[in-house]
Amino acid sequence: MPRFHLVTLFPEFFESPLSTALMGRAREAGIVECSFHDPRQFSTDKHRHVDDRPYGGGPGMVMQGEPLARALRSIERPGRMLFMAPGGRPLTQDMVRDLAREEDLTIVCGRYEGIDARLLQLFPLEPVSVGDIVLNGGESAALSVLEAVARLMPGFMGKEESGDDESFSHGLLEYPHYTRPESLEGLSVPEVLQSGDHARIAQWRRQESVRATLRMRPEMLNEAPLYREDVQTLAETPRDRPGRNLSFCLVHYPVSLGPKKIGASSLTNLDIHDIARISRSYAMGSFYPVTPLRDQLRVLEEILRHWTRGPGGTGNADRAQALGLVQPATSLEEAVAHMTAQHGTRPRLVASSAVWPAKGKASQPGRMPMTPRDVRRWCDQGPVMLCLGTAQGLAPEVLEQCEGTLRPVRFLGYNHLSVRSAAAILADRILGDYY
Repeated sequence: MPRFHLVTLFPEFFESPLSTALMGRAREAGIVECSFHDPRQFSTDKHRHVDDRPYGGGPGMVMQGEPLARALRSIERPGRMLFMAPGGRPLTQDMVRDLAREEDLTIVCGRYEGIDARLLQLFPLEPVSVGDIVLNGGESAALSVLEAVARLMPGFMGKEESGDDESFSHGLLEYPHYTRPESLEGLSVPEVLQSGDHARIAQWRRQESVRATLRMRPEMLNEAPLYREDVQTLAETPRDRPGRNLSFCLVHYPVSLGPKKIGASSLTNLDIHDIARISRSYAMGSFYPVTPLRDQLRVLEEILRHWTRGPGGTGNADRAQALGLVQPATSLEEAVAHMTAQHGTRPRLVASSAVWPAKGKASQPGRMPMTPRDVRRWCDQGPVMLCLGTAQGLAPEVLEQCEGTLRPVRFLGYNHLSVRSAAAILADRILGDYY
């Protein structure tokens, strides 16, 4: 049960929130203890200045180290020390539980452009963020930490289980709540909640929790504890699938065959099978292998005939579904035309590359390489064709037709994956399992 030590230039900011409702009652009962430490009281400047211009120039002011250091050292038992900052570690319910086990907790509220970075070397300050937002100061963020931790203290909530049986506490968002009247402007309370059948109610609440998480925070499902019944709920829940707006285009011509050498590469059976299966697994659109070579197109047609209309398809329906997505094309322009006809609008082209372009030398001057999340946003807006290169990569003329280039799959180390392996990784990073 921690004692809170708030280091802030504006102690008055906390007066009303800490005197209201549960928090006010908890402070009166001695469940929550707060002390305030104003760096201005530790400034040796006659005007009580606590900020100055940043070294290296730039806008704004920076909180000075000396008064803040003195304020921190004035706290007899600071305990764990947090610094509220937009660039900090995200605050999660798991972190809140850890903080609730501390005896003392010091929270530093930054202001202006932040604090002198040397303080992070002098004190064990942990930068913490309450979201990908920028606030005027750390006070409102600190209040969020204080309230989240305090409500887990024994006696704070009144009913002990209330504090942990809520959103994020079990890896999922909370189910919806209803109260009287039974009918509100023509909308009724779900029948199951009025049934008195506690097993059915528990099942309904779990299902609604899973659905709410899928709808609002699908990324949480990657780490949430899920039962088989939860997976069935996810599978049965209608949702937008932007994967249908994403198609792979496997370019065999024009591609780089070496320094200043452009040509064609050979189609491979493994690439066709595996990328088609990836496309089917992630509910993507048509898959376009591109080659102008007639003998290669004949080989491709024979593969497709065997697995979709021949004995291969008869014996393996799953493989037939995957290979049914393959749409051969003699050129990138033909693939684009086919996808345009399917979607009613021209797709945005994105190139994949194993090489990180130098600043100012990308295929689109001045553009940063795209992240998988960038591509997903495009998929939310309309069709996207992701161009994969064979041999030593896409030729410059293909790159010039693309609106963006994805950053390499492995840009910090060895980066010589097969194209089908790269396709699987990219599909998962862009679409995941729950989109």
